[in-house]
Amino acid sequence: MALLEINELSVQFGEFKAVDRISYQVEQGQVVGIVGESGSGKSVSSLAIMGLIDLPGKVNAHALHFDGRNLKTISAKERRKIVGADVAMIFQDPMTSLNPCFTVGYQIIEALKIHQGGSKKALKLRAIELLNCVGIPDAENRLNVYPHQLSGGMSQRVMIAIAIACNPKLLIADEPTTALDVTIQGQIIELLLNLQREKNMALVLITHDLALVSEAADKIIVMYAGQVVEVGSADQIFKLPRHPYTQALLRSLPEFTQDKARLDSLPGVVPGKYDRPVGCLLNPRCLYANDKCKTQEPMRQDDGQGRQVKCHYPLNDEGKPRYE
Repeated sequence: MALLEINELSVQFGEFKAVDRISYQVEQGQVVGIVGESGSGKSVSSLAIMGLIDLPGKVNAHALHFDGRNLKTISAKERRKIVGADVAMIFQDPMTSLNPCFTVGYQIIEALKIHQGGSKKALKLRAIELLNCVGIPDAENRLNVYPHQLSGGMSQRVMIAIAIACNPKLLIADEPTTALDVTIQGQIIELLLNLQREKNMALVLITHDLALVSEAADKIIVMYAGQVVEVGSADQIFKLPRHPYTQALLRSLPEFTQDKARLDSLPGVVPGKYDRPVGCLLNPRCLYANDKCKTQEPMRQDDGQGRQVKCHYPLNDEGKPRYE
């Protein structure tokens, strides 16, 4: 059984579906990359898993299972025991994720106290151990500083320390390097991957950085306009993309362009509430769209080996659509 199993998850705000019937699985110890443009529903889907969608948002799913437990049907009390302990999340901006009114030590110890308990001395020692684990120097003294006294990189390390405090089985990292400079980004990603290997936890990386997931992820999920449009291994996705959107993303990057020609860009933007097209949601931007694409929504096609694509005409090995 998969550690996390999502089947037909939707998140709706009024009439707008920010997440539209997505399905995927995460195995124990697996690194999964979720990629797509801003507005694709990557972050909202993860917030739904964590139970952090507030009204007027509505969450629906055929199945939302974590470690054999149904997150849809368990009580709020039982869910609070899971979230923050067995499954944890690192948010985009560390500077606004930490509470400015409390010291770093207080915030780490609070997480430990809620989920594990222990004496004041034991909790403090564990907090120091966690800060050392994420590479923060002079850890004991750093317990007494406030978030505004830390750099962005150090703040993100504190967020990681809080997230791994209870040894989660699943860690969701939502754009963990967005607010950081390039050199610090590399350090944070390396830290996350090292922790993942050491603890054999599952790691879900939500990112715009395709180069990162090509090296780090075991499985890649491509999202567009709230839908999962392609799922496959890193080799499958980057060597032989089957969905036109995945192909367009790769063609916009110099790392994946063979010649020195001008890089391609995908015209238009991700559709919002008022401009969602009929049929395939990509059809106004797709080079290969025909009349069927403009009138009928494509079904998800599964090859039975973990490769999925939501397209009427999946691309062949030459990168051309397989028209019927």
